[in-house]
Amino acid sequence: MNDTLSIQEFAKTANLCSSKLRYWNEIGLFSPKSRDPDNNFRRYSSAQLLELNFIKTLSYLDVPLKQIAKLRDERSPEELLLILDRLEKKMDMEMHDLRQRYSVIHARRELIHLGLNADVNKISVMHLDERAMILWPRNEYNEGDTFIEPLSNHVVSSNDRRVNLSFPIGARHDSMKSFLKAPARPNNFLSIDPVGSLIRKAGEYLVGFTRGNYLELGDLPERMDKYAREHSIALSGPVYTIYLLEEISTSDTSQYLAKCSVAVRNPKR
Repeated sequence: MNDTLSIQEFAKTANLCSSKLRYWNEIGLFSPKSRDPDNNFRRYSSAQLLELNFIKTLSYLDVPLKQIAKLRDERSPEELLLILDRLEKKMDMEMHDLRQRYSVIHARRELIHLGLNADVNKISVMHLDERAMILWPRNEYNEGDTFIEPLSNHVVSSNDRRVNLSFPIGARHDSMKSFLKAPARPNNFLSIDPVGSLIRKAGEYLVGFTRGNYLELGDLPERMDKYAREHSIALSGPVYTIYLLEEISTSDTSQYLAKCSVAVRNPKR
């Protein structure tokens, strides 16, 4: 038996746990070269490392063990190439999903940090960085509708539009005028998704915060408008409402925190 290795020696040489070798032997995938006649212990040969490398490599690539067993004794470069092509396509999809989940985590961490450090009673002009978003279709309201009706319709069709609802959702009013007139009826909803084509440009913005359930903005629109008039600030462009804290981070709807912002043309701090 001098030219063979015990299961512990072979496992160490192959950088593999001996329990996996035992399991592979039990299912008939990879068996020892022989048994010690004195004690029936498993004995492996160094030449078996080549066969083991084939099994380890395909197992590492998540090829099912049953398929590996079929390929073990008879395989070809062409057959393996087909398997690798399928694996590559599967991994492309998995990596896309992983990047999506990473982006969701990044977006939510950023907004929660902003929410925890916000001066919620203060209205001010501050610099905001550029932010990419996905703008949802224009909202249509019937008499008596709130934001719930168009939001529900958009959510139902989100899969068709490939909108990932795990990203934070916000709202957009065309202007400060429409924001004041109907704060609970935004012209559009939006997703805080970094692949979006809607870009809120970097610059100076009039910013205010309010707590409460979705689009229960209280007197925030009036307070922002009053601040702008008292400080002779000209407002320009749409109003963005982004929820920094919502149901993902708190179960208390009264503690939801919205951040509303609108660009200014002549900022005076």
